[in-house]
Amino acid sequence: MHTVNLLIGLVEHHQVLVYAVIFLGLIVEGEFFLISTGILTHLGALNFWIALIFVLLGALSKTFLGYALGEFLFKKYNHHRFFRYIQRRVYSVLPRFKAKPFWSIFISKFLVGINHVVIVFCGFEKIDYKKYLKAEISATIIWAPLLLSLGYFFSFTALHVSQKIGRFSMVVLGLFILYIILDKFIGWVYEIFEEFYDNEKD
Repeated sequence: MHTVNLLIGLVEHHQVLVYAVIFLGLIVEGEFFLISTGILTHLGALNFWIALIFVLLGALSKTFLGYALGEFLFKKYNHHRFFRYIQRRVYSVLPRFKAKPFWSIFISKFLVGINHVVIVFCGFEKIDYKKYLKAEISATIIWAPLLLSLGYFFSFTALHVSQKIGRFSMVVLGLFILYIILDKFIGWVYEIFEEFYDNEKD
């Protein structure tokens, strides 16, 4: 039965490819690749500081590319019904987006599946670029080390259960699913808080 040493050896022999995947993964997705990077650094398969550089480069690239994509889509498809759907989606989760864009952008970084939409939406809505960058970069500085640390915790916990790669992977998967559920619950609580706050103001 193979142990995690097989995974460590595989990553160590393809480090350049793995760092490239981390960079692209942070642009395309985020949470999964970041937590996976934390796991691999804890196992010693990757250098923490080099991995962090690629993580930050990927996250910042997403920040710039997402806004630019939103601007492009506004010029080409600003009347398309899809963007009315995105607008409803953003305002349902972050109802004070227009009034407090900085905090809405900042908070969206920590809600799984929301930040990508918000980034593109910022470009589409032409949110003040300096305010947008300040919110995104501030959130990234907290978000990236936080999820890397979570990857460390997942790896540490899984290793205490088993060093066999199958069981190790199952424990990590279980912890990742729990994280998604908790994140969704926090997002739901935040939505309720936002609605309650708006009703209190009215």
